[in-house]
Amino acid sequence: MDVSKKPDWPENAHIEVAEAANPSTDTDVDELPVSMFVWLVAFTASIAGMLFGYDTGIISAVLVYIGDGLDHRTLTSNEKELITSLCSGGAFFGAIMAGLTADKFGRKAAIYFGCTLFTIGAVLQGAAYTIAQMAVGRVVVGFGVGSAAMVVPLYIAEVAPAKARGRLIGLNNMSITGGQVISYAIGAAFANVNHGWRYMVGLGALPALILATLMPFCPESPRHLVYHHRQEEALEVLRRIYGHPSDTQLDSVMATICAACNEAREVNDGATRWTKIKQLHTVPSNLRALISACGLMVISQLSGFNTLMYYSSTLFALVGFDNPTAVGIVVAGTNFIMTWVNMMVVDKFGRRKLLLSTVWGMPVGMVAVAVAFHFIPIDLDTLDLETSRVSPAAIVVLVFIIWFVIFYGVSVGNTAWMSTDFFPLEVRAMGTMWLTCSNWGSNVIISSTFLSMMKGMTPSGAFGFYAGICGVGYIWLYFFYPEVSGLTLEEIKEVFKHGFGVQYARNLRKERKHIIEERLRIQGKTVVAGH
Repeated sequence: MDVSKKPDWPENAHIEVAEAANPSTDTDVDELPVSMFVWLVAFTASIAGMLFGYDTGIISAVLVYIGDGLDHRTLTSNEKELITSLCSGGAFFGAIMAGLTADKFGRKAAIYFGCTLFTIGAVLQGAAYTIAQMAVGRVVVGFGVGSAAMVVPLYIAEVAPAKARGRLIGLNNMSITGGQVISYAIGAAFANVNHGWRYMVGLGALPALILATLMPFCPESPRHLVYHHRQEEALEVLRRIYGHPSDTQLDSVMATICAACNEAREVNDGATRWTKIKQLHTVPSNLRALISACGLMVISQLSGFNTLMYYSSTLFALVGFDNPTAVGIVVAGTNFIMTWVNMMVVDKFGRRKLLLSTVWGMPVGMVAVAVAFHFIPIDLDTLDLETSRVSPAAIVVLVFIIWFVIFYGVSVGNTAWMSTDFFPLEVRAMGTMWLTCSNWGSNVIISSTFLSMMKGMTPSGAFGFYAGICGVGYIWLYFFYPEVSGLTLEEIKEVFKHGFGVQYARNLRKERKHIIEERLRIQGKTVVAGH
């Protein structure tokens, strides 16, 4: 098939988005099974997600076992908050760096950049003997975490077929939570090893090196290729993505992508990165997509979940458990399992429906934890437990933290990262950058204030505050988060041209379902007539 002769792919012709987003355009190709190639590509890219989870989770064990390993003295609460939050702060700026380069140099280049940062940061931390060097190492790793958190969901969303986009992005989310589980297991394994915390942080370099070795076998995003006039390369990538598509099916997908890229070029003609950022905030549909995507991300972070990831060992030691890191594995393992549940059901069930069906469990869990802490005697000046036994209230804390993680893991914890597909191609990298920045900005707030909130507001007050955030989040979701599962990236662009698109997306999905059912009905009649 000679792509240069295809009349459906003119380089400069404008094709109406309404035509490009016609549900009937991609119906046939969506009926093809998801190829193993796509899963392998997503799995490889998701190694960066595992590094994200590992480097954010391992600090929990490090804080417990670091002892006087830095500057030959025990760290204060403020120093622990500093070391913990610096990774999140670095991730904020790492996301910006990746966002500013992903359009120009490609999605894969940003992933390579993240691998380099992960490796350098791991070495700096493992070799640290001062708080200053440890802080630098945490910042560098944070740059890598932010880069990976920004570009991997973007890359997978642009590679994935519409019917499996949620599951494939969910695979990255599973890698994140899997990395957290591994970090707790490594923490427990090296707990009694001399200078074991150095092995904990240093091992973060190994997956980064593996990822850098495997990435040459992965393709560049087909949408990025088409946008940069590399249609033939994009065509070959699409052929591998969809397995064994017919020429007609392949032409249909290429025409849709070319239409979106042509329009994106018109919008971005002569545009600078600053212009793209302005487009993201001044074009009403882009701004609504940004509010919807970033709003869910902020809710997921301010809910208090990352206090469990960063401080779970400290928290469980606080309520009296002898092996807090091992107990933390239970929490991380629960989150990993619920991430898998989310990945398996999100495309079939729908993101919005799944969120509204489960988010209510988060404030319930946090309220129960807040009440239980009221009955645990704690010295608020030192955050030391004033008893030597595990009380019934401590068991209640553990049970309802697991309850909270179950509902968090199956809902906002993973679905928030899927919102990268809300943004049209011309601002998708910038939008994903802000989505990731909203994650790490709110993450910094949580990681740098949790221990201070425990002292100033009491543990009950701190977890009561998180319960309030979760409750407000449920109301916000109902009004501002549309259902886009199963829609193509080009169709999603139309959703936010109709307010926040809750009702419009519902009608569009019904129309798409009706078209598919009608097509299947006609095909069924044809088969019967043939017999």
